[in-house]
Amino acid sequence: MRNEKLVAFGKRVRELRKNKGLSQDRFAVLSGIDRSYMGQVERGEKNVTLIKIYQLSEALGVEVADLFPRAGSFRVDEHT
Repeated sequence: MRNEKLVAFGKRVRELRKNKGLSQDRFAVLSGIDRSYMGQVERGEKNVTLIKIYQLSEALGVEVADLFPRAGSFRVDEHT
């Protein structure tokens, strides 16, 4: 069973990446994080470290806080 907070975080990262027009490959290069690992983050399969969170925010050009979904939005459909 996936953790709903990790899934919500991953969805937010994916949303920001797509809004910036970045492919997973380009995002991986910019962040210095392996593309397959990045996919696992976006699917909510990885619990990322604080260092990686900073790498993600820098690659996206956003504040660290922007990576986190709003409070109360952690409900995730089981089929997602």
